[in-house]
Amino acid sequence: MEKLKKGDKLQIQCYKHDGKIHRCWDEAIVLDVKKDYMVFGNERTLVTESYGSTWRTKEPAIMYFFKDKWYNIIVQLKKTGVTYYCNIASPFIIEDDVIKYIDYDLDLRVFPTGSFKILDKQEYLYHKKKMNYSSDLDIVLRNALSELITNYQNGDKAFDLDINLKYAEEYQELKSSN
Repeated sequence: MEKLKKGDKLQIQCYKHDGKIHRCWDEAIVLDVKKDYMVFGNERTLVTESYGSTWRTKEPAIMYFFKDKWYNIIVQLKKTGVTYYCNIASPFIIEDDVIKYIDYDLDLRVFPTGSFKILDKQEYLYHKKKMNYSSDLDIVLRNALSELITNYQNGDKAFDLDINLKYAEEYQELKSSN
């Protein structure tokens, strides 16, 4: 992580527990490199699904990837307000300019109103059985979801609107200077 710097461009690859690729994002621009996490930005980036279809993201996004946390946070800057989409996922690694992580289905969506909802519980239970998640992994993932909810309720910096708007401004400046 030390050699990456603000403005560097990476791709994102999301895998499932069985090692199969799930989804890829064409672009993530480095906005900040901290000891235990990195912040990226993108907008209208190409997303490729495992079955081959593609689509583009609709709005600017600020993404937090953590070195030792079992989740990542995507701040979606929508016209209707800021939405946080949080994936329960393995800590990330970077190989060959690609951010890689394993997605574990459970998601937390925080709406512009401040309310939140846990998503994809059935998908989690299905994949837990199909891919034989260990009981230890199940505990880690459930604890990560609880930690994420607590962090949101306590106003953790990843959920701070002012910080995220500042990152969004930095992203737009980097984008326009390229």
